[in-house]
Amino acid sequence: MGLPFIGRSYLLFIFLLLMHPATAQRVMENLDRGVVAIRTGEGKVFVSWRLLATESPRITFNLYRSIATNKPVKLNTKPLDKGTNFTDDLADTISARSYFVTTVANGREGKASKPFMLEPRTFPYLSIPLQTPVGYTPNDASPGDLDGDGEYEIVLHQTGRSRDNGSVGYTDPPIFQAYKLDGTILWTINLGKNIREGAHYTQFVVYDLDGDGKAEVAMKTADGTIDGKGKVIGDSSKDYRNKDGKILDGPEFFTIFSGETGAAMATAHYIPSRYPTDGWGGAGGNGGTDNNGNRVDRFLACVAYLDGKLPSVIMCRGYYGRSVLAAWDWRDSKLTSRWVFDSKDGKNPYSGQGNHNLTVADVDADGKDEIVYGSMVVDDNGQGLFTTGLRHGDALHVSDLDPSRQGLEVFGVHEIEEHTKGPGVALYNAKTGEVYFSGSPEHDVGRGVAENIDAHNPGAEMWWSDSKGLYNMQGKRIGESPVSTNFLIWWDDDLTRELLDGNHIDKYNGGRLFTAEGCTSNNGTKSTPALSADLFGDWREEVVFRADNNKELRIFSTPIPTHHRLHTLMQDPQYRLSIAWQNVGYNQPPHLSFYMGEDMKQPPVPKIVPAVQKSGARRK
Repeated sequence: MGLPFIGRSYLLFIFLLLMHPATAQRVMENLDRGVVAIRTGEGKVFVSWRLLATESPRITFNLYRSIATNKPVKLNTKPLDKGTNFTDDLADTISARSYFVTTVANGREGKASKPFMLEPRTFPYLSIPLQTPVGYTPNDASPGDLDGDGEYEIVLHQTGRSRDNGSVGYTDPPIFQAYKLDGTILWTINLGKNIREGAHYTQFVVYDLDGDGKAEVAMKTADGTIDGKGKVIGDSSKDYRNKDGKILDGPEFFTIFSGETGAAMATAHYIPSRYPTDGWGGAGGNGGTDNNGNRVDRFLACVAYLDGKLPSVIMCRGYYGRSVLAAWDWRDSKLTSRWVFDSKDGKNPYSGQGNHNLTVADVDADGKDEIVYGSMVVDDNGQGLFTTGLRHGDALHVSDLDPSRQGLEVFGVHEIEEHTKGPGVALYNAKTGEVYFSGSPEHDVGRGVAENIDAHNPGAEMWWSDSKGLYNMQGKRIGESPVSTNFLIWWDDDLTRELLDGNHIDKYNGGRLFTAEGCTSNNGTKSTPALSADLFGDWREEVVFRADNNKELRIFSTPIPTHHRLHTLMQDPQYRLSIAWQNVGYNQPPHLSFYMGEDMKQPPVPKIVPAVQKSGARRK
């Protein structure tokens, strides 16, 4: 079908950049070329690299192979102007070698990228050896450029005994570790006995919050938390756990840690406090109150560009009834409160509208982000934008799901809790709350997904746990149900997305594409990976699993060539922020701010500017 987008005028690219002044641009991490090489068998090596959003879409590349001290060999006969990937058919299967790329613009070759060293090994993944504590299991992970070298590091949540909020019993202290991609451990943070372990308690955020080119880590902390330098926060002698293992007393903190060293840089009292512990009810269904540490200790977290330039952390408490969202800024080594949204009691229409997850998107196209909190949306200024009143649910998807309609859409499922009525699934306008479609009335729907997985249907599709079929955005059944209702991934050579479930990837109506042998998914029946994101290489996504023995993370990247050329997904602001909240609550797959498919239009130019470190040189 020919190469999409690349033939568009370079003048259009420049015009779109000039339309948005630098003051309106978001400051994002300064990524390198992200070259990666993967053995595909028979002596072949698949190499791919990033196209950066700040580059002309017409830029071309040269690819080089270097072996030992020999002069590098250029592998392409003419500059590469299609997909940012290449198959080296003449690769030696024994010798170690490296690959690097150079840009070519106006016939002139630019500087070489950082090389990727391919060791003489046969397994088709990158291995990160772990120092897993005894009795712990690697769980959710989040990427961030912690040291400012343009390459992602991984912050890993190690979990021991954990509990759901409704269960009694003690948990092990939550532990977080930071690893470079070669397995070098940078630090360990132990949150201590006064932070409970579980999917609803232990949320963490990894992001460059002040625009200095290095990511920070933000978490709820308490007396006895030990930072990456061994320093204790608060009073380590305190133990606030009651006979049921619940923590209903004692101070609660919010801490910003250095991503590079794990040192606690600032700590404030957590907003809001837990008190009154029986004051987290709301209207109808599961909005009732309790005093046993269930509703009060339901946490979520995310990052949003509330001013359109630098990101803020939003720490959230409650969703069955009262919901409180507290926005924090980390600027010039100071932590300050930006705003607090409080739905208060059941008389407030925003009460009881939260999910086990959330998402962040610029729903009104003003350059600033909103927080889609299940069935309600909170504006960038901390005021409620609207609520649909459809209440609590377990899954949420936001993107331009229907390109025939203007703006973004929200698809979600709803529990239809005790003594309530309503749709089990709904699709609504992300800006106004207008409900376009609803289904499964009075059904408690546990899972649902919306994404473009069928190239024969314009726009995205939706399906859910009792849908008994695949539906288009108008609510018409167009096919059989997919084999899973879980995660998603861009993996093969086309622009539709694939199904990621457990340790395998499937094509809708196309069978099994990939299985990560020797790997295990996380979070019980949720069967989610440790992480799925566009970590390096071209625009397709990587998936990270823990090895069966819990001693290793394995990063799998697609070995399938594609001629499609897109900038790295991590420089689409909505997608990058989705990666930051992917580990929160019930994990959800990330989504783009634009529609992707064979029928897509020219993708938008992200309004971003790379971060510049305030001190110290970047690694060359």
